[in-house]
Amino acid sequence: MRELSGMIRFLAVTGALLLSGLTQAADDVIRVGATASQSGEYAELGIDQLQGLVMWAEDLNSRGALIGRRVEVVAYDDESDPSRVAELYEKLIVEDQVDYLIGPYSSALTLEAAAAAERHNVPMVAAGAAAGDTWNQGYSNVFQIDAQAKDYFDLPIEFAHEQGLTRVAIVYAGVDFPREVAKGVREEAAAHGMQVVFDEEYPNGSTEFGDLVSRMRATNPEVLLGGTYLDDSIALVRATKAASLSPKLFAMTVGPSQRRFGDELQEDSAGILGVVSWMRSGRRPMAYDFSFRYKGRFGSNAAVQAAYGYSAGQVLEAAVRLAGTADRDAVREQLKTMHYRSLLGHYRVDETGAQNAKRTFVLQWQNRFRLLVFPQDIQDAPVQFPFVPWSER
Repeated sequence: MRELSGMIRFLAVTGALLLSGLTQAADDVIRVGATASQSGEYAELGIDQLQGLVMWAEDLNSRGALIGRRVEVVAYDDESDPSRVAELYEKLIVEDQVDYLIGPYSSALTLEAAAAAERHNVPMVAAGAAAGDTWNQGYSNVFQIDAQAKDYFDLPIEFAHEQGLTRVAIVYAGVDFPREVAKGVREEAAAHGMQVVFDEEYPNGSTEFGDLVSRMRATNPEVLLGGTYLDDSIALVRATKAASLSPKLFAMTVGPSQRRFGDELQEDSAGILGVVSWMRSGRRPMAYDFSFRYKGRFGSNAAVQAAYGYSAGQVLEAAVRLAGTADRDAVREQLKTMHYRSLLGHYRVDETGAQNAKRTFVLQWQNRFRLLVFPQDIQDAPVQFPFVPWSER
C-alpha cells in the first residue's frame, strides 16, 4: 500500500481534522463524520475515498463557507472491519456530535454505518456502496450516489449479445456487492437469451483460483464476468492464463480500474475490461480539473474511489445549500427530492434512497493504459474485441 499523505496520517493518529485550521465555536462549524479503511482489506480504496472527501472540504473552505459556516471532517480508521464501523459511527454521532455522515467504502461496511445513521436519525450520503441491501431495510436517512450493483455489467452484456456471444461464466466474491453484481448478470443475461454456464461464489479475499478456473474452462464460456476487488481480480487473470482459458470477452469490477492491476499484470492486462463508475475522460463536470488538482495534492492519479469521496461531499453540500439551513430534517428532505449533477454524475434517488440516475462506464486495458471504451459516444478508443487468446500472445 502506498505511503499515506501527511493529512491522512494526521487523521489516522488523531481521529479528526479541523480543515479550516482554526479553533472555532461549534455553531460556526458544520461537522461531517466518516470512517475510511486506512488499514485492512479495503485500505487502498478507502484511502482514496477519504482523500477525495478531504479535498472537497478543502475546496469548500477555500471558497468561503457553507451557509456561513466552515466545514470540519471528523474521520477514523475502520480497519475494514464491520464491527469497528458500527462502533465508530456510534462514536461520531454520540461523542463527536457530527451534523451529517458520509458512508465508508464498500457495501458491507456501509450497511453497518447505515444502521447507526438510522438509529440516530442522522442523514448519511453513501459514498462507495452499490449493493441494494442497504436500501432494502426501510431506512430514511441513507442516500446512494453510485450506480446500483445489479446494473454494473449491463453495458458489457449488451455488447456481448450484439457480438452473438451466448455462453456466460460468473464468478464473484462472497460479500454483498459482488453477490448483487452476480444477481444482475443472471437477470440481464436471461433478458438477452444468454446461457449462464458457470456460476460460482468464492470466499472473499481468495487469491487461489486454479481449481475454480479448471472447472470453469470445462464449460467453455465465451464471456467471463467477475464480481471482484483488486487482489482477486489480479489472481483470476493469472489463473486463466495458467489454464489457457481465453473467453472472447473478459470483464471484472473494481480491480481493473486500479493502477496496480496494470503494474502487476504488465502485458497480461491487455484486453481486460473493467466496469467503473467514473473516469477522468468520461465527460463529467470538473473531471480533468479534479484529476489535475488531486494528483498535485496527493501525488497519485485520482481513482474512482477518490471521485466517490469528493462527490459525496458535493451532494451533501448541495442539499445544505438548497435547504438554506443545517437543520437535519430540511437537509434530509433535499437529499430525498433534489436532482443534482456531481463530479460522479447524476444524482437522483427513489423513495428508498437508492440511486436511479447513475450509470457505469467500461474501460479496457490497451498498451498498458486504461481507456474508456463504453459508452461508445464518449469512448477514448474502440474496444479491442475479441480478447486475444493467451496462446497467441
